[in-house]
Amino acid sequence: MKRVFTCAIVLSVVVAATLSADVRTQQKNQVKFSGALGTVVGLFGGKAAREGVVETVAVSGNRKMTTTDNSGQIIDLAEEKVYDLDLRNKTYKVTTFDEIRRKMQEAQAKAEKNAERSEPRKSDQPQKEYQVDVDSKATGGRKTINGFDCRETITTITVHEKGKALEESGGIVMTADSWLTPTVSGANEILDFDRRYAEKLMGVDPQVAAEQMAAALAMYPGFKEAMEKMRGAKIDGTPIMTAMTVDNVKSAEQVAREQKTSNEQPAASGGIGGMLGRRLARKKDDQQSGDKSRSTFMTTNHEVLSISTSVDPSAVALPAGFRQK
Repeated sequence: MKRVFTCAIVLSVVVAATLSADVRTQQKNQVKFSGALGTVVGLFGGKAAREGVVETVAVSGNRKMTTTDNSGQIIDLAEEKVYDLDLRNKTYKVTTFDEIRRKMQEAQAKAEKNAERSEPRKSDQPQKEYQVDVDSKATGGRKTINGFDCRETITTITVHEKGKALEESGGIVMTADSWLTPTVSGANEILDFDRRYAEKLMGVDPQVAAEQMAAALAMYPGFKEAMEKMRGAKIDGTPIMTAMTVDNVKSAEQVAREQKTSNEQPAASGGIGGMLGRRLARKKDDQQSGDKSRSTFMTTNHEVLSISTSVDPSAVALPAGFRQK
């Protein structure tokens, strides 16, 4: 569960351009998945799944500390090490960047094999090329959030097969509804730190658990490029609140095939059973009367509660009295 939340939180951070001078922020992140994964997270994710995760993030120089209620993490770019802290038991473990790279490579290779096994590719078929479109618009909306005067901007990233429209080829649509305040001094420090960390990890987005990122890259071609485009989208201001949705769009061929299968289903018989069957069928049709080609598989919410540009060195240091596992 922790790895799942880490992956989704990072997606939100990438989109929100979260808050490299010293900076300390408190922020709240929440992620929801649809389908089977959403059910699992809802059942076992506890309070974090229901209400979100509040974390404190501090950056000073080459170090970044992230803490929640019972856990913490220090990333040291100079040492190329990650310290995972158990705040309750006062212990920590260390992972090197080399170990993280190796795990990511192994996990991605495994995910790609699984994807090929579930849907074998013909060797004589040319590999598809994907196009990523970016659109960002100010809506004119304004409101005060956590003491910050904000204006609304909506950024949309669309991934589809090159040379084809989204409705024809299918693809992914990422939409970020951001409320921005005028740029806060030092507010780019966390983003800059994450970019430096990403560069050291072979261009993969920071803090993403290897299994989740590898699976996403294997299941949704163009997903990594979309995230990079979203992160690189120029936003004038500091995002205080961002709600992101990630939609999967079926191709026209998939929609037609599913419609054909639905039409071929036997009609309900007469009598009480038939009446009940027809009612259930109508109810299902009503529920699916919207766009059948599009479905949301993840939503995230990111909110900055406070920002400070004063950071004591102890805020990014290994706490005294902790022992290494």
